[in-house]
Amino acid sequence: MFIQTEATPNPATLKFLPGRTVMPDGTLDIRDMRAAERSPLARRLFAVDGVTGVFYGSDFVTVTKSEGEWQHLKPAILGAIMEHFLSGEPLFEGEGGMGPTGETEDEFFDEKDAGTVATIKELLESRVRPAVAGDGGDITFKGFRDGTVYLTMKGSCSGCPSSTATLKHGIQNLLRHFLPDVREVEAV
Repeated sequence: MFIQTEATPNPATLKFLPGRTVMPDGTLDIRDMRAAERSPLARRLFAVDGVTGVFYGSDFVTVTKSEGEWQHLKPAILGAIMEHFLSGEPLFEGEGGMGPTGETEDEFFDEKDAGTVATIKELLESRVRPAVAGDGGDITFKGFRDGTVYLTMKGSCSGCPSSTATLKHGIQNLLRHFLPDVREVEAV
């Protein structure tokens, strides 16, 4: 098994591509060992000293570190990922597994803005999320109120030094171009 690695814009996060499907639907951001309990792969990764976050995308895993150098952490992380996929274990244990978190549960917006919100979601899905996934992260809609779009940043996007530029100069300009109702974009 050959696992490729790619740098991300976030120096504390590295993207690992195992050459197979990781998460068939959605994404999942795991930020601590407690949240990793039902995922054998996440448990293996959090057992590596310095690992503070694991993010599953469709065909990649990003790992965030708090300390240490990648050249020292990478062999243990590669070993954990390889061991998991060669073992044949599922990504999640238990009935139905963890699966992606319910993104729509905590959304907020006024019903009169439903058309604007639908367009925001379509633009995020078609133009923003594919590019962000290429960098090992994800951005999802959280809400819209008084001209402000609220987004949740995950994976390598969470805590990335260039995330503010991505939000303000990339996503905000894109949404403003298509939707005059949008004044600004904020991370939640």
